Amino acid sequence: MAENTRLEIKKARLKLYLAAEIAILKGQAYEMEGLKLTRADLKTVQNVIAQLESEIAKFGKRPARMKYIVPRDSF
Repeated sequence: MAENTRLEIKKARLKLYLAAEIAILKGQAYEMEGLKLTRADLKTVQNVIAQLESEIAKFGKRPARMKYIVPRDSF
């Protein structure tokens, strides 16, 4: 899979998790037509957000290049 595609998937996931966090903060549980619903755990969602932000930040960084010096005899 191309790096850009992986980055875009992570960005899309982050956007969804940020929306979920807002929904949780607006109301953790609610009732609709007699059915009580509870949203996801806020701490879990915030942990995933932090993880995704960290992974996205790593995409911009390139590992340090290593240079090899090969000694040669000069005769």
